[in-house]
Amino acid sequence: MDNIKNDEYFKKIIINDVDKIIQYSKDTSYDEFIENEELVDAILFRLIQISENIKKLSLDFRLKHSNVPWNEIIGFRNKIVHDYGQTDYSIVYEVVTSDIKALKDALK
Repeated sequence: MDNIKNDEYFKKIIINDVDKIIQYSKDTSYDEFIENEELVDAILFRLIQISENIKKLSLDFRLKHSNVPWNEIIGFRNKIVHDYGQTDYSIVYEVVTSDIKALKDALK
């Protein structure tokens, strides 16, 4: 990867994080998810990273892809970071199993 940090650069990083979440959570039930502290930590880290990199996408890019709930993703990150220890893992699991692939599709 070159040193040019533009929308394509940040998209690639976000897609990589999404792919890691998909890989980590593949065939994992909710009970397995909440019982595996390392898995929870890894996924929360990737979700936070996704949000941080979304904030680096240009406003123009985000406006052109207004079907993606950018503000909700950023808000979710804020909830994870500021309410850590009180995070509702059922919501995290729902995001991971139902919403994360849609983000990847939107970025491609």
